[in-house]
Amino acid sequence: MRLSAQTDEQLMRRAARGNDRAFEELYNRHARRLQGFFSRRLGDDADLAADLMHDTFLRLYAARATYREGQSFRAWLYTIAYNLCKNHLRNQLAFVPESATVLDGLSVEPPDLNLDAAILRDALRDVLKRLPEPYAMLFSLHYEEELTVPQIAAITTLPEGTVKSRLHKAMTIIKQSLKQYENN
Repeated sequence: MRLSAQTDEQLMRRAARGNDRAFEELYNRHARRLQGFFSRRLGDDADLAADLMHDTFLRLYAARATYREGQSFRAWLYTIAYNLCKNHLRNQLAFVPESATVLDGLSVEPPDLNLDAAILRDALRDVLKRLPEPYAMLFSLHYEEELTVPQIAAITTLPEGTVKSRLHKAMTIIKQSLKQYENN
């Protein structure tokens, strides 16, 4: 079977047994998206995103022999990426502490938005940049990287209920922030 036709998990099993071409295929499949994850999380710094993406794959390669049968490759990859991102943020600015005042008075009801798509896209991009980091990271893992709540819980070592709650709070903050564009 061609490498391009194999699943990530099949490729990782081969890589764990020393097949560098299988690892290269995984890199080719995931490098661009992983670099985008770092770029979005770390302020569009392309050089830093590239460095952390490469560091993620170097760590993955170094640990390839520890891959366990049945383990989700993407969850393992993003666990490494999440930890690198978290450590970088901690070293730079530290995480923004979760604050109850950020969430005071926010409505859960979605605003009725009638916006030009470009205006909405720009407004959403701005809101996501200002989203407190504990929420921003989970939002990115779930809505941009399309990881499931159980996968995110495993990556972040948070209980699934906490992940769900923070995702809900993130959406609430986003909706509240976009309310200013309602009926414009």
